[in-house]
Amino acid sequence: MLPKSSLAMVLTAKRRLQKMDIPLPDIDEDSAILRVEVCGICGSDYEQFEDVLGMPMPVVPGHEPLGIIEKIGDRAAKRWKVDVGDRVAVETMIACHCCNTCLSGRYHLCGDRRIYSYIPLSDAPGLWGAYSEYMYLHPNAIVHKMSKALKPEIAVMFNPLGAGFRWAVEIPRTKPGDTVVIMGPGQRGLSSVIAARRAGAKKIIVTGLAADAKKMEIARQFGADHCIDVENEDARKRVAELTDGVGAEVVVDVSSYSTRPVLDSLYFVRPGGTVVLAGVKGFKPIPDFVSDHIVMKEITVKGAIGVTSSGYRSAIDLIESGSVPVEKMHTHDFDLVDAELAIKTLARQVPGDESIHSCLVPGRH
Repeated sequence: MLPKSSLAMVLTAKRRLQKMDIPLPDIDEDSAILRVEVCGICGSDYEQFEDVLGMPMPVVPGHEPLGIIEKIGDRAAKRWKVDVGDRVAVETMIACHCCNTCLSGRYHLCGDRRIYSYIPLSDAPGLWGAYSEYMYLHPNAIVHKMSKALKPEIAVMFNPLGAGFRWAVEIPRTKPGDTVVIMGPGQRGLSSVIAARRAGAKKIIVTGLAADAKKMEIARQFGADHCIDVENEDARKRVAELTDGVGAEVVVDVSSYSTRPVLDSLYFVRPGGTVVLAGVKGFKPIPDFVSDHIVMKEITVKGAIGVTSSGYRSAIDLIESGSVPVEKMHTHDFDLVDAELAIKTLARQVPGDESIHSCLVPGRH
């Protein structure tokens, strides 16, 4: 029996999360209600919390939901091939699936796309994010069934791991024998290491800060061959040494805010190589950016926003196989009501504590 409302943490203003009870909606034949088991905490959650992205408020954040189908319309059950009681991973993007962009396979760039956790409370039924006990599944949502034998805090890694597969393998077309440089050893950087290793990369180099020593060690355990502390080493010189002066076929920037990695990427990449920019910089300009490096080396520069179904599927297959100890990067579980603490811990704003991969667990309170 479903309750009449769902406890949710609502972002009402910059740096202000408030508990609210939001009514559970009725559903039609094409939609569903998800009981949220866990919600992964993403770096963009911090950006939303700080109002860097200029998204609408009030809003229920949380775009990495894993949960159990509690109620579903008949057409939705047939379309998604799931039913009440099934565990599903929910994709972030809600697209129209009808426009030319969607039909060309780029549904994540749909002009009418909406993103879970950025749809305001005023847009009925309001439960558009996973900082909540329950969540509404729109008819145009995409869900992936997952094994209920997995611990939820491990299963929910489908999102960062999906990013790793899409950003570090699919977009740059990483192939066996390639050298890959990954800039930033957070959960998506570590996921990129896993994905690049699965793709057969010959050499994987990870760059980070002195404070990232623990993450760098996990990167090595996941298959990184070399880790560079950019604060205490000359990263450009070191990458040149490790690549015999040629550079890497693929460079992936998943660092946040700092613009220096964008400049460095043009030096790390080999002539004819590919740079993937996936780290949000807060719409800051890139000082000293020289486009001639791109021209003279014929570098391909690609942006990356979000994950598509193939990346999610690769991630889910990896998690369900148990072939990689992805649990090594899971560090924290937080109560739903401690969402602010979870965000600040990820952002290194809690003295003496820092998370890599963490999640909110509704119901623990």
